[in-house]
Amino acid sequence: MERAMQSREIVLRSLSFDGAPRIPMSLPGSYPNDFISAGIEPAPDWQSSQTWNIERETRWKDEWGNTWARLNNVTHGEVAEGALQDWADLESYVMPTFDDPQQYAKARERFAEHPERYRMGSLPGFPFAIMRYLRRMDIFLADLLLYPRQVRRLADRVVELLVGCMDNWARVDADGLMFCEDWGTQERLLVSPTMWRELFKPDFARLCAAARQRGLRVWMHSCGCIWDIIPDLIECGIAVLQLDQPGLFDIQRLAEHFGGRVNFWCPVDIQRVLPTGNLDLIDSFARELVNKLGGFGRDGRWAGFVAGYYGSNEAIGVRPEWQDHACRAFVKYGGGGARAAASR
Repeated sequence: MERAMQSREIVLRSLSFDGAPRIPMSLPGSYPNDFISAGIEPAPDWQSSQTWNIERETRWKDEWGNTWARLNNVTHGEVAEGALQDWADLESYVMPTFDDPQQYAKARERFAEHPERYRMGSLPGFPFAIMRYLRRMDIFLADLLLYPRQVRRLADRVVELLVGCMDNWARVDADGLMFCEDWGTQERLLVSPTMWRELFKPDFARLCAAARQRGLRVWMHSCGCIWDIIPDLIECGIAVLQLDQPGLFDIQRLAEHFGGRVNFWCPVDIQRVLPTGNLDLIDSFARELVNKLGGFGRDGRWAGFVAGYYGSNEAIGVRPEWQDHACRAFVKYGGGGARAAASR
């Protein structure tokens, strides 16, 4: 009899395309969850800034000094005022430190409590996400054209900081690192593919290489249409693409071009499918994700797809029972037994 495979090995086999008896899952409650995740704790000497309310809006400051704003009960928020207001202040700007072992102590404890699961640490972003917060999104997009030398200097500092984070995650035995960096609108990249390759691809390659040297896999979330740079992300070493809108790309097309080259971590599409409340459509979409993206393991086993769950029903107008139906579908179609025939 074949031994039962633990969660961590299931994830690792999917990442390497060796194949596992079921797809990896990151589902809530009583459903399978193969991951244990942890973040970086604030520095011991950092005091959270006061939160204040303006009518229906809440504002607060983060560790970097950025002022955030959110519509109450509607959004997670966005930077309203970046900490780095003037490029003349670049050299004097002091970034937060993420190198105190105390900031990773809770993560070490969480990982130790669940040795059977895949251990996921978080990063505060990659250079683009961090820099666009520091300057504010609209200003930073103009900076790319007007102040490329200053952008390069800031990016170098951010890369150095992130490599230090990786050192600490390696010390607490993380398996992978997750970062969020939204790169697309619903139709295209925020910048031209040429600009992305010139200004940002080298940092992706540097950071993925640093992670690989420390035995860490890199997981990337991005919203929007990033089709043009998926080959570049794979080349740089991104192991997993976390896409909340897989329907934006066409699942068949993703499988044909990138299946077996990168893992995809997705919920049922949060814009085109889940909000419809159509249970048959939700079921069929989950099955398509599993069969078309998850069937790349050796010897007919599962690999290449991780079943996901979107954590904020209110933000996307979804009833909990619709998400519950998606979870049941993921378990039904990718939860073990003979693999369904993938129509690739």
